[in-house]
Amino acid sequence: MKKMLSLAAMFAVLSYASPASAELKLGGDASFRLREVSYGGDTNTSPDNMLWQYRVRLNAAADLGDGYFFKAMIMDEAPDGDLAGTTNAFLGAGGYRTVGYGNTEKFNLAISNFYFGRMQKDCHYMIGRLPLNSFNNAIFDLTLYPTQPLENPVANINFDRVYGANYGTKIGDGDLNATIVVLDNNKAENTVLKGDGLLNDGYALHLDYKVKVGTVTLEPQYITVLTNSDLWNSGATNLGNAVIYSGVTPYTLGANISLPAGDAKLTFGGFYTHCNDTTPNTTTKVDYNGYQFRVKAEVGNFMAWYDYNRTTDNATAYDTHYTNNFVWAQYKIPVHSSAAGTFTIQPTLRYLTNKKESNGVTSVDKTRLRSEIVATVTF
Repeated sequence: MKKMLSLAAMFAVLSYASPASAELKLGGDASFRLREVSYGGDTNTSPDNMLWQYRVRLNAAADLGDGYFFKAMIMDEAPDGDLAGTTNAFLGAGGYRTVGYGNTEKFNLAISNFYFGRMQKDCHYMIGRLPLNSFNNAIFDLTLYPTQPLENPVANINFDRVYGANYGTKIGDGDLNATIVVLDNNKAENTVLKGDGLLNDGYALHLDYKVKVGTVTLEPQYITVLTNSDLWNSGATNLGNAVIYSGVTPYTLGANISLPAGDAKLTFGGFYTHCNDTTPNTTTKVDYNGYQFRVKAEVGNFMAWYDYNRTTDNATAYDTHYTNNFVWAQYKIPVHSSAAGTFTIQPTLRYLTNKKESNGVTSVDKTRLRSEIVATVTF
């Protein structure tokens, strides 16, 4: 808390430092979440659990003039307590802390994302730890977590940001965005082994084109990993099926389509990912393909979506199939709203199923239901 107050005081002082200082705007949000988790499935022995959680995020934005800007978000990125590597490692996913795990009253504020750049009439550029909007865009989840891309793992585990550089420009009636990102930073010597040298690090390219045709918004996308990269797919057994791929270059493509339907807004998304590679300096084969579909509806303060994913790993003697279903439903209840901020209460339901099959044998068959009530203030 002292750190948070000190940072807020520092921003306040900077915002009034002198007439020549950049205009600095401060804001943020604080949430208190009561979550009940119920597990099911023949192979799952995890008990039901009630979690009391909280999260604080601070935002800063500076207008430097002539289109130049700087933005940052400060939040807690640490897992709850010292539980990394266990089934509870990500109870603090998305910046939430859980009362009762580790040093629960300690809140470690850190810079989660920050970026600066320039906005112009027909183009823009920015660099830094860029926000991804992965909560509404499943392409990132399927790329980084192909065997369990549901329930927004990039937003929860990767905190919805990635280090990279973005350039956007207007082409025709739409907007094209190209982003180069750094996925990992591996040290290697300059030897004859594959993967060594200047480009040993993992780089990826994301292309996005968004255009409106009548009342329909189309957004085709493409992601390709340019150099060998380590894709971390799970890391905790409560997230589903843990699969780690090392030194691979997959690609993912697909599109989001949104359109009005009376008072509702409907969004459809479909993405396909594929990888056929060999782990550097080994004979280990990596061969998988998967797809994910999403149907989403928004009506007033109500929002719900359904995801279906199926990924097949062909690298072993028998193909392994991962089948996942996910439902998210929420209703936001406005309590207070003013120019200074808002107060809302949001009941949410999340239902997830995981299934893993190989050679006619089901080794994983799990379900998980999360019911939540979240109280949030924005300021």
